[in-house]
Amino acid sequence: MAGYIIGLDSLDSLGLYTRNGVYATKLSAPSHSWLVHHEGTFADYATMRAGDNVYFFIQRKIYGIGKLVDVGLDCKFFNFPGAGKPETVPYQAVKQQLLWDEGSFSANQRCICVFEPDPYFFRLGIDMDDVLSSNPDAFRMLRVFWKLSFIKFDDEENQAFRDIILKRNQGALSNPQEGSGVFEFLPSHGQIARRLSLEHGINSGMSVVLSSCVDGDRLRHEMAIEAGILHQLSIKDDDTCRVFGEW
Repeated sequence: MAGYIIGLDSLDSLGLYTRNGVYATKLSAPSHSWLVHHEGTFADYATMRAGDNVYFFIQRKIYGIGKLVDVGLDCKFFNFPGAGKPETVPYQAVKQQLLWDEGSFSANQRCICVFEPDPYFFRLGIDMDDVLSSNPDAFRMLRVFWKLSFIKFDDEENQAFRDIILKRNQGALSNPQEGSGVFEFLPSHGQIARRLSLEHGINSGMSVVLSSCVDGDRLRHEMAIEAGILHQLSIKDDDTCRVFGEW
């Protein structure tokens, strides 16, 4: 399976997301159209699949391990109906429809993903330099993880992450019941499931994202083209798979 490493700003955020089993990227407010960094975020969410691993990065330390899981029919969603439109939305206007609500800035948390521990989210963070030195040939995407919300990496790099984190957390693995070595998990998945509607679906709503990136009969940015192709491959669009092969 692939993996995602997600950048956070504090241990409080880490505790919040790992306890609830939900993560939502904070995007800058759009101005009439999505920009390249917005499109890249949507592209990463579009390719998420249940079973992919999740890790968190805070102040040069990496914490893990989680696994994306389906709630309803998917593991990723728009946080509210219409979230794919590049429009500034007042928080109060969408508050009742939010799948994940952290307060007023959740109007710009356009996408969420849901996960569970795999087997645990460990409290011990592994320094980035130690991770890189543990298997230098395997870590490629991690070396370019700088000023990004999150980044996706392939099966080999994902396994290297799992190996070093599990190795360094043998104590917590042998006695997780003490609670000191792993984060508590009290998922909000049931609450999300109760609020879900077809309008929260990313797969069905990516056309809205891409239509805002059009200039005449062309997509403006290379990243928008990439987002569209990745989305079509992830949903196994016949024409796209015929050209590029299976995802």
